[in-house]
Amino acid sequence: MGLVTMSTRDLERAGILSRIVAGAMSIVSGATVLNLSVRQVQRLLIRFRSGGTPGIGHKARGRRSNNKAPDAVREQALDLVRSIYTDFGPSFACEKLVERHGLRISREALRQWMIDDGLWLSRDQRRRFHQPRLRREHVGELIQIDGSEHRWFEDRGHPCTLLVFVDDATSRLMQMRFVPSESTFSYFAALEGYLSEHGRPVAFYSDKHSIFRVANREAKAGDGMTQFGRALSELGIEIICANSSQAKGRVERANRTLQNRLVKEMRLAGISDMAAGNAFLPGFIADHNRRFARASLRPGDLHRPLNLPPARLADILCWRELRYVGRDLTFRYERKRIMLEETEITRRLPGQYVETLALPDGRFEVRWKGVPLPHRIFDRDQKVSEAAIVENKRLGEVLAYIKGVQDARPPRKAKAPERPSTIYRPTGKRTPGRRSFIDRHIAAHEARMAGQGCDV
Repeated sequence: MGLVTMSTRDLERAGILSRIVAGAMSIVSGATVLNLSVRQVQRLLIRFRSGGTPGIGHKARGRRSNNKAPDAVREQALDLVRSIYTDFGPSFACEKLVERHGLRISREALRQWMIDDGLWLSRDQRRRFHQPRLRREHVGELIQIDGSEHRWFEDRGHPCTLLVFVDDATSRLMQMRFVPSESTFSYFAALEGYLSEHGRPVAFYSDKHSIFRVANREAKAGDGMTQFGRALSELGIEIICANSSQAKGRVERANRTLQNRLVKEMRLAGISDMAAGNAFLPGFIADHNRRFARASLRPGDLHRPLNLPPARLADILCWRELRYVGRDLTFRYERKRIMLEETEITRRLPGQYVETLALPDGRFEVRWKGVPLPHRIFDRDQKVSEAAIVENKRLGEVLAYIKGVQDARPPRKAKAPERPSTIYRPTGKRTPGRRSFIDRHIAAHEARMAGQGCDV
């Protein structure tokens, strides 16, 4: 056994023992330094004098463990993993080896075997490194957008979502808005403010939220475009969806900074609701950009002017759908049946599609080739619908709405106390002097027999 296999502790012991052998240190002092008993130091001295430094190492070092599984068991387990459990993790594969093959192996032993054989990657080997992406060169070339749900007003108000627009080239905060949750209409409102202040950027960079991307291309979603994507297409703005949160790291880091600085700034300003928070944001954005924004690599702003009248912009930033008109001039919309008023135009519409517009201010319009059509709600669907599919980012708003509906319901009347039941329940007790039905029947029979002169 060479010095290469010696541990650090053994080398330190060898240094102390050599000093004891040379007479530079007593056995008692050496035992104190090594934190061993005098008897243990004497035993080490005997092994050190006979075998030198390698002699003080553990005698079992380098030997095969008595608990080590045989090589045949190792090969059998690895063959099963390669042929059947290729994509199983060590824990799951270990369970199946016991259940289906009666092969009992410790989980950690199987894990090490799979790592050595290249069938499993350790945690360090599975670690992924996200390469940094260079910034865009111009302002307005790429705008990262995201919503951050947080207790922005701490305990002074309800949780809400902050929509954040960040320029990729300069890390400037371009637009922010407090909203109840991430929804299409909340992004429409934030987008309208962005367009009026900066103009139209080249592209927006977002996550894969259903507001920006249709997950199922075969679903009834027009040409596979969401309402927000349709609005951006009409405005000449591209929408790009990131595959991971790290890809849009500018806005993610901005959210983390805002959850620290903005929360405390609003605490100092005494702001506790979304209306006051939205009024506070422009000044905060200007101060933040003055402190932390950086210059773009190339001069020039790629924002284009909007050049749209307000009415046209309102028609774009709304929820638009096509509905089929039946023979009775009616169509379905959100569990309601809408009837078109009979006019010169609507008489030709059965079998055609009309366009419905739900505007952010609550107005609802029906149009055919841009012509507004008079309509009214014929009836409402009174059926109880199935539970709606709610995404995690809108769960808080939906629960708040449900609670509001439940609180608005009239209180239920208290249930009247139940009257005591009149059903006879035998107690087993007999009233003194009262005879049962059988006793009375026997007494009457005896009386009849006595009257007939019979000897009972």
